[in-house]
Amino acid sequence: MADLSGKDYFDWEVNHCQSCHNHPRLQNANNVPLDSSAERQKAIESAGSVVVKVGTRVLTDSSGKLDRHRIECLSRGLCKIADTGRQTIIVSSGAVGAGMGKLGLSQRPTDLGHLQAVAAIGQADLIQSYEASLAESGRHAAQVLLTRNDLQSREGYLNVRNALSQIHELGAIAVVNENDSVAVAELMTTFGDNDRLAAQVAGLLDQCLLVILSDIDGLYDGSPDHPESQRINIVETLDDDVMSMASDKRSSLSKGGMSSKLAAAQLATSHGHAVIIGPGRDDLALEKVLQGEMIGTLFLPCERTLRGRRRWISASAEVEGRLIIDDGAVKAIHNDGSSLLAIGITGVVGEFDAGAVVMITDRHGYEIARGLCNYPSSEVDKIKGKISEMIGGILGHRPYESVVHRDNLSLHMGADRTL
Repeated sequence: MADLSGKDYFDWEVNHCQSCHNHPRLQNANNVPLDSSAERQKAIESAGSVVVKVGTRVLTDSSGKLDRHRIECLSRGLCKIADTGRQTIIVSSGAVGAGMGKLGLSQRPTDLGHLQAVAAIGQADLIQSYEASLAESGRHAAQVLLTRNDLQSREGYLNVRNALSQIHELGAIAVVNENDSVAVAELMTTFGDNDRLAAQVAGLLDQCLLVILSDIDGLYDGSPDHPESQRINIVETLDDDVMSMASDKRSSLSKGGMSSKLAAAQLATSHGHAVIIGPGRDDLALEKVLQGEMIGTLFLPCERTLRGRRRWISASAEVEGRLIIDDGAVKAIHNDGSSLLAIGITGVVGEFDAGAVVMITDRHGYEIARGLCNYPSSEVDKIKGKISEMIGGILGHRPYESVVHRDNLSLHMGADRTL
């Protein structure tokens, strides 16, 4: 088999993250607030592609049916973005709402079978609505239905990226949705799953801006309906303190699924993409984003961003097993950027072949990283805790010194903590 440590597949790119305006925890090293407007202009001007995510709560009316006016407004904004030459993609929910309207249903079905059927009927109506609205500006809608499995293999991941690229070259706008008629997880929730899908789609692209349109117009430092809460204009780093802002003790729904949106933003920024969470019910939301107006919350890219195969490993690849490592290996991987050696492994969970993506956790079960394993699980179990020089004597061969090479290892986004 080919050497899994091929450095040509990917590299780290260092970006200079900026600071958050008027928030002491999110300022730069000199505690100097930067110009929020300038940062927005920079994010827009550097974006060669834009992925827009819009959820069920934005796309449906009070009765749960598809809001045609919202589709029209979104389509106009999408076309204005596409007219700048940027690859433009929308990740859109709304199939169930469209199906309810088509079938004259007053309530959302609760059993899975009916939900799948309603989604299948509604998906046709949803894409027709986008097609009709986009056609008014001279563009076509290209339907792209995905399931998680489509992005789990490296081949499938690249095939989806190539398809989206061809759609752009033909002047159309891709309308992406999880394939609700076969994907169970999306149907059994009212929001959230397409947030991560949008981040994964953005991860297929370079120089991308991810715009998540929500029923809440950005991230607040408290409950959005509290009179003293303030919207945060810019976030430099999505750390635990920022993530905790999405938790409202009084109501788990009061922030419109903000936890899911922040998790998607965290994934996208780790790929080097700026993210804006903005007001989905503003008829001119996309036009205002394009013009750099101060709406929503802008999240700036991380200092260290993932590229190439590492991006696929961190965001989309199927995890086939788990390696448990000791504290010394945790520090070596996290602090020194080292490969994972057999001596640092204390346990192997699951059965997998060489080349599988494995999760790497500490002794408490906390995820440290993911990576491509150079040995099958049966061999890792034999060489765990042993120095590299002993591998040949134990297995009869030693094709690799490391179990997971650092070039095929992606640190977990939440692994930046004191060790």
